[in-house]
Amino acid sequence: MVKAVRIYKTGGVELLKYENITLDKPKADEILIKQTACGLNFIDIYHRIGLYPIDLPSVLGTEAAGIVEAIGDNITDFKVGDHVAYASGPIGAYCDYRIIESRYLVKLPGNISDEQAAAMMLQGMTAEYLIKRCYKVKSGDVVLLHAAAGGVGSITRQWLKQIGATVIATVGSEEKAEIAKSNGCDHIILYNHEDIAAKVKEFTDGSGVSVVYDSIGKATFEASLNSLKSRGMMVSFGNASGAVDAFSPAILAQKGSLFLTRPSLKDYIATADNLKSSANALFDAVSNGIKVNIGQRYALEDIAAAHTALEARQTIGSTIVIP
Repeated sequence: MVKAVRIYKTGGVELLKYENITLDKPKADEILIKQTACGLNFIDIYHRIGLYPIDLPSVLGTEAAGIVEAIGDNITDFKVGDHVAYASGPIGAYCDYRIIESRYLVKLPGNISDEQAAAMMLQGMTAEYLIKRCYKVKSGDVVLLHAAAGGVGSITRQWLKQIGATVIATVGSEEKAEIAKSNGCDHIILYNHEDIAAKVKEFTDGSGVSVVYDSIGKATFEASLNSLKSRGMMVSFGNASGAVDAFSPAILAQKGSLFLTRPSLKDYIATADNLKSSANALFDAVSNGIKVNIGQRYALEDIAAAHTALEARQTIGSTIVIP
């Protein structure tokens, strides 16, 4: 029997059920993976609480890595024994064995471990599209990056420094501030205690930043807009503090003809070519020095504790779950 974590209705962590499920043999375009590590991401919480609706009952999880155990008849680009990872496709990663269509998988290079991949695929490809395609950051750009000590933030801040950007980072504690400083952030703001926009204006001599990457949501949205220079770009890509309240688009004009986007990774890796390109860019960045910080490991049966820590923003770097 396969062990998995499933929910039957949305709500708190007490609804996460660690139980047995059954799997069929892989179909022609599918692959059976023995999963060695699963990623933990805020989207998993959004699915659990119902912010992003899903069909129920459902196994949760969007990201994992492991070893190919069996392949369907049409599979030619993977073989048994390959190490693979995914961060897209149907949810259902919280399990020890999984069948998934091959089009969602990427083969791991020899220098990337399964645990690294599970810790970085979703977060790293998110960083890639944010800074390479959503708003193409250039050397010399000044960037405001929220939650810089988290999983996405950790990879993004390192990548921004590779590009040559000036990084203003927000974090939630002194401990996380030290981590951000040690990883090359130019300026640090404690977003729970300091006026974000005022500090940004101080650091930029009153001009503001070219782009804001905001995964916090409701608690920082207005401050993010107020931190932008004229015609700057606001990238809102998460809701860690809750969904942003409704507002009039006219406010963007009032604050300097600002741009606002609410992107999703799935739209940036929607094709096989996009997926491979994004993954390869991430693998190259890691090969060039970006470090994947695995701050926490949990057993799959302890998934409720993992969700609780992530939801309370008590984690540092990436968290992986071991089946």
